[in-house]
Amino acid sequence: MIKKLRPAYFALLLLSIISPIAANAQNQKKQQAADEGKHIIFIEDQWNEALKQASAQNKYIFVDAYATWCGPCKLLKLTTFKNSKAAVFYNKNFINIAIDMEKGQGPELAAQWGLQAYPTLIIFNSSGKAVLGTVGYIKADDLIRFGEEALKK
Repeated sequence: MIKKLRPAYFALLLLSIISPIAANAQNQKKQQAADEGKHIIFIEDQWNEALKQASAQNKYIFVDAYATWCGPCKLLKLTTFKNSKAAVFYNKNFINIAIDMEKGQGPELAAQWGLQAYPTLIIFNSSGKAVLGTVGYIKADDLIRFGEEALKK
């Protein structure tokens, strides 16, 4: 025979289920906040999603256009994009996207944007119009100056 749960027992049961879920959500938010200061957080290979987020948040888009075989591209990912000052600046001010220009939508975008070398770093406005670009490896301080210059336009 099943006994009827009293409201206090039901509330306790419900609380024991919800508490771990809420704690996990808080831990994920804390981890994301910690990660934002460690490296630039990129959307991967989803140009349309970057446009949507930029429009919704009224932000510019920072594009890392790369190829998997590209040495300077790998160096950017290992050094510049992991610089804490660059990470804080770009995660705060831009929707960041890394696009492999040789797969998925990459070749189409490379042709549309007229890309000829990698890495190419481009900043677009929220409508998808290019504001500023540069080609090749750059250090973190130069990347920050590049972003600051784009935000002035």
